[in-house]
Formats: sequence, structure tokens, C-alpha cells
Amino acid sequence: MFCCRNAIDSSLFKNWLRNLESETGILADGTMTLKEVIIQGVDMFGERIGFLKFKADILDKESGHKVPGIVFARGPAVAVLILLESDDGETYAVLTEQVRVPTGKVVLELPAGMLDDDEGDFVGTAVREVEEEIGIKLKKEDMVDLTAFLDPSTGHRIFPSPVIKAIFSSMSYNVCVIWLVVAFSLGVYLAQGGCDEEMSVFLYRLQVEQETIRQLQGKETGLREHGEFIKVRLVPYRELWRKTADAKVLMSIGLYEMAQRVGLVPRH
Repeated sequence: MFCCRNAIDSSLFKNWLRNLESETGILADGTMTLKEVIIQGVDMFGERIGFLKFKADILDKESGHKVPGIVFARGPAVAVLILLESDDGETYAVLTEQVRVPTGKVVLELPAGMLDDDEGDFVGTAVREVEEEIGIKLKKEDMVDLTAFLDPSTGHRIFPSPVIKAIFSSMSYNVCVIWLVVAFSLGVYLAQGGCDEEMSVFLYRLQVEQETIRQLQGKETGLREHGEFIKVRLVPYRELWRKTADAKVLMSIGLYEMAQRVGLVPRH
């Protein structure tokens, strides 16, 4: 059982309000105002709110016209581009094949998942999702947040801690950026016309033997008790861009290739 108070006290709603009122938010310059919010639906994940749907009446003060404001709130998420560099000279991307009921299809996609707490542990969530969906453990210190290379004009911010500031001068630019983003990055929008989801996309590269590739290909994983029926699929990276319509895959390729081009990450 839920009430409107539960909904507006949820981290999903508070995060939306925070974005709305930020210096790059809709209400920042005072030309628009929020008049009313109508909670339309809530999906519970156990004892916490997982999804939230509401209608926000936001008016342009000058014209008096409303801005379209139906929101499906699901909060921040992470995805990981895992590249396995085999001793046969081929580099493979690790994907998951799983049922996606909203599309009515089985979809080949990057390992991904929602942040399920209010701590903002993007790296920890990414590592956990990979372990659950793929069955392999990643090292946090080797994760690189590709979305953190976006220009600050996108609204993407990096907030360095005093510890990181102190060691900034002793590190190379590239390495320092990697450590900053691991700790303090935000994400990119996938369907901003109706959904608030911000996704951080991480890169993880690992050298493996051919036997590891063979063992992973077609492996059945996922948390059955959560309705996850997943098969692991490995695709040669050179073919990845045309093997799936998953936006996370295509976005990660673009970010990774451009980051390599300008020297932010080494070439594989």
C-alpha cells in the first residue's frame, strides 16, 4: 500500500526535483514555474518504490502555456562495455540476451542495472550487475566511466573530493580523470521525452584465454527469483556496431571510439 506522501518522499521524486531546481534545470532562469504534480502510479520493489509515474504542470510564465510533463521516473542506472582481449588476437564484447517484455522481444544488450539504493554507488552497482548477469567479477579500480568524458555543458558534473584534489598534481591527466569519474560521475539520458533515467556507461578491458571465451559463450545466468533468464553472448568487437539495436551498445561504441581517438583511453 502506498500514498502520495510515500511517492514525494522517495529518492526518485527528490532527484527529479533536484534536477528541476539545479542551475541548469527548467526552473533556473525563472521563466517557468511548477504549478502542480499529480501522482499517477507507483510500482513497489519490495518495500521501496522502484518506478514512479506522475504528471507535472509546468507553465511558461510569459505565454501561460504548459510544457509537456508526463514523467516515468526510474532513476539512475549503469551499463558496462566489457571487452575481452583473447590470446587468439580477437577482442570480444560481452552481451546479455534476455526477454524484454516492453519490446515484446528477446534483446541482445550490454549488462546493465538500476541503482537500488540512495548511496549513488555507480561503480559498485556496475560490478554487482556484471557478476549477477555474466558471472564474472570485475575490479573496481579498473573501471573507466566513459560518460564522464562528456563536456560540462551537457550538465554532466564531476565533484572531486579533497583527497583526489590533493593527489591531482602527482598523476597524469588521463589517470586522474579515470579516478575522478569512478567516484563522482553522473549519466546520460536515453529517453528524455518521457523518462528521467540517467545512465553511466563504464568500460572494462581484460585479457583472457580462448578457453574463457568458450566457457562464457551461451552461459545461462541471472537471478531466477527476480525473473532474470539470461544467456551470455560474446560478439567480436569489430562486428558489434551492427549486431544489436540496443542504444546502450551503440552509445558505448561511440564514447569508447572517440575517447580512444583523443587519447583519453589507450587503444586496444
